[in-house]
Order: sequence, then structure tokens, then C-alpha cells
Amino acid sequence: MAENRRTTLTLTDQDPAAVQADVLVLAATKDDGQVNLVADALPEETAGHVQSALTALGAEGGAEETTRLTGVPGVSAELVVVVGMPSGPASRTERLRRAAGVAARALGGKESAAFALGQSSTEEAVAVGSGAVLGAYTFAEHHGVGKAESAKPALGRAVVPGVPADDVETATAQARAVVDAVRYARDLVNTPPNLLYPESFAESVTERAAGSSVEVEVWDTERLQEERCGGILGVGQGSGRGPRLVTLRYEPEGAGKHLALVGKGITFDSGGLCIKPGASMVTMKMDMAGAAACAAAVVAIAELGLPVRVTAYLCLAENMLGELAQRPGDVVTMRDGRTVEIINTDAEGRLVMADGLALATEQGPDAIVDVATLTGACIIALGDRTMGVMGNDDALREQVVELGNEVGDTAWPLPLPEEIRPSLDTVVADLKHTGERSAGASVAATFLQEFVGKRGEGEEAEQIPWAHLDIAGPAFNEKTPWGYVPKGGTGAAVRTLVELARSYAR
Repeated sequence: MAENRRTTLTLTDQDPAAVQADVLVLAATKDDGQVNLVADALPEETAGHVQSALTALGAEGGAEETTRLTGVPGVSAELVVVVGMPSGPASRTERLRRAAGVAARALGGKESAAFALGQSSTEEAVAVGSGAVLGAYTFAEHHGVGKAESAKPALGRAVVPGVPADDVETATAQARAVVDAVRYARDLVNTPPNLLYPESFAESVTERAAGSSVEVEVWDTERLQEERCGGILGVGQGSGRGPRLVTLRYEPEGAGKHLALVGKGITFDSGGLCIKPGASMVTMKMDMAGAAACAAAVVAIAELGLPVRVTAYLCLAENMLGELAQRPGDVVTMRDGRTVEIINTDAEGRLVMADGLALATEQGPDAIVDVATLTGACIIALGDRTMGVMGNDDALREQVVELGNEVGDTAWPLPLPEEIRPSLDTVVADLKHTGERSAGASVAATFLQEFVGKRGEGEEAEQIPWAHLDIAGPAFNEKTPWGYVPKGGTGAAVRTLVELARSYAR
């Protein structure tokens, strides 16, 4: 089997033209029909040569466009690649990330590349470096003899010049922690479901956290029964591979706030007895992307040393059709003691998440955020690249949306209309887990909201702020790679969770 080649990241205070690298990556913009090289910090001779070449070659400076030049004077690199800077409503840092990712994808097999895209601050340099490393991501671990030798390896090293000397060490460490977390989440999502199942997922997370300040606890089937986690058990009982609940705890000294995360971890979703069409099952190894995001984010938060307490609950199960698979009409008892009537076994994610939310509530955190590939309805509403954000607290929901858009996890708020709740009523149990057909993303979130409780007791108890991230669209890219997003697992929501923890640390 082939091994994944990982691009390393180096930030430096060197001038772009002086960096020793195989390739120098520059950027071009299109303004009023004119393509202009972003020539900051370049020798005049170099900038003039490249600008003339772009004009002569008819470069358009658009997103996803790269132009290769050789024999460029004044630089040490043998090859210069000019990448078009994307336009649109995205922030400047996100445009830099995307441009760097496009260039990195075009440089597979190169040992090193310096990226000088006009970054003018440490924050922008980190964005360029992050985009380059994430754009160069490949998942070749399972390439066999037919593909291992011919597969195009990733870029070996990405160098980002122009960072103030005092910032280099800290900025490099922070950037590496976050991109490593995104890559880990991508790896988990891309791993075939015969290799990644609840037990092996738990083992991977335990290994990932080893040596860090993150404590990991794993509940197996027997412990889940003792702890009355009927939602997770019900979904997992149709599989020969039992469910797990993984709890990660990061509790640094001096932490002032407590953030709880809950991740959906359906390692494969057949739909259960309400079986999915065959074509819809092909990508269902990605139905654990929420749990992957939470696990990756917690370890990154610990590596960054953020002074905030974080507890994550990974709700892991395989939704299969074994002889004990739960049936429509079954009633299960959840962690909080309430009973739920099962209507559609393909709406399993909200069941495992309900137990996780109940467990998170018991800890009385300052906020709960859950992440799940929960509904196809969210894809219908927002498309493949945007996560829907819902919740019971306007300020938290708006904060998550703002942070997501800042870091590149495109987000949009969705409502939880009050008229949806009555559709979850049933005469058989306390509630059922599906409701009206329309507004499916909001219906699922309304069910989840039922399991988010209050902090404190009696009249002084306060509702815990909660936000729900439906990443069904952006968690997995079935189409052509774009920006720094590869085909397959994307690592959606990891950066948002890290930034949210950073905001609580402040």
C-alpha cells in the first residue's frame, strides 16, 4: 500500500525572491478587464518580466487559473507559477487561502514552493500557508500496486515568506496545529468503512490524543447500556460492530469557560430497514464527519494551549440491517429518560446525537455546539458548500456563522419555527423522531433541541446556549476539487470549532 505524503509548512521572514525553492508562486488579479500581477516585495525586473508574460500569454487572472513561466530573472526558483486571485464576497484571507490551494494542487510532485501572493500581515501569511498545505492534501493510503507508483504525490514543502521575524515561531506552530487537525478529519472521513467502524474510530482518536493534554474515555456497548444511552444503542444494534461513545476532555488550568461539542459518528449508514437506494449509499462512509471534526478540533485546541475547557462527545454507531436492527414503530428510552418512537430508521443521526446532547447538558457547560451530516434537506436548501447553523440562542448562532465565514467554513443561519414542534408529537411515546416533511433540516434540529437542557436548578436554572451545525453538504466533495478543497473528505467545521474555542478563551 502507498503512504500519504504530507506537505510541511514553513513561515519565514525572508524576501520572496530569495527563498530557495523549486517554484515561486505569485498571484494575479483582474481589475476592469486588466490582469495585474501582485508584485509586492518583488524586484522590479522580475515583476516587469512576469507582467509582460501574462499579457503575452493572454492570462485572465481568474480563480482556478495557473500560468507557468520559466527563465524569470531575479528569482532563485526555476519555475514561477502565477495563480488567479478569486473574487466574490469571501474575505481577503479566504481568497488568499483559495488561491494558494489552487496553486498547490497544480504542483504535485514538486519538492518545495514559495508562496508570495501579496500577503501583508502575519494573519494573511498564515492563510496562504494553510491554503497551500490543505490544497496539496492527498489520500493515497489505500492505493495498491496498480496505482501506488503512478500516483502524483503532494507538494513536499510550502514556504511562506514575508512574516515578521518575531511572529515566525508562534504563527508557524498555530498554523500547523489547525491544518494538521483538518487533515486528520479528512483522513477519517476518507477511510473505507470496512476499516473505520465505531471501535477502530475510538482507537484512532485515542492514539491521536496520546501524549497530549486531552483525556479520552470510551464507552462500549455494555457501558452504554449501563448509562441508558438508548439512542446510540438502538441505531447500532443492527450491526455486528457495536457502537461506542468517546468522550474527550481538555481541562487546562485557569480555564474560565466550558464549551461542549457533540459529533455525529455514523461510520456507515445503510439507512437501516428503511434502506437507502444503492446510489445514495456510495458516500455514506462520510456520515461520521461531525465526530471527526469534533475529535480533530479538541486535539488542536489542546495543542494551541487555549485556556478554555472543552468536552467532546463522539456518538459512534454503524446503521445496518442485522437481525436485531431497530424497526419503524420501536420505542427507545434516551439518556435523559424520555421515550422516542422510531419512524424512519434512516433518520438515525438525530438519535445518537440526542444522547450526546443529554450527556453534554448534564455537565452544565457555557455552550453546546453539535456538528452533524444530518439532513439531505440542508443540501437542498444551501447547496454543497454551505453549512446550515441553527440554535436556541441568537447570539451564539450569529457568532458561529460569523466565525465560520471568516475561516472558510461557509455558513448560513436557518430558523427553528415554533410550528414544527407539534409535528413531533405521538400518542405512543414522549415524542417521535421525525415530523413534517417540509423544512427537513429544521425538523431534525427541532428534535435535537429537545435534548438541550438548562444549567443549574430550580428558578435560577438557565437555558444552555446551543448551536447545531448541519454539514451534510460541505463535509464531502463528490465533484471537482476547488480552491484548497480536495475531492472526498473536506474537514468541514474543524476550523470553526477551533476559532469558537479561541473566542471563549478570550
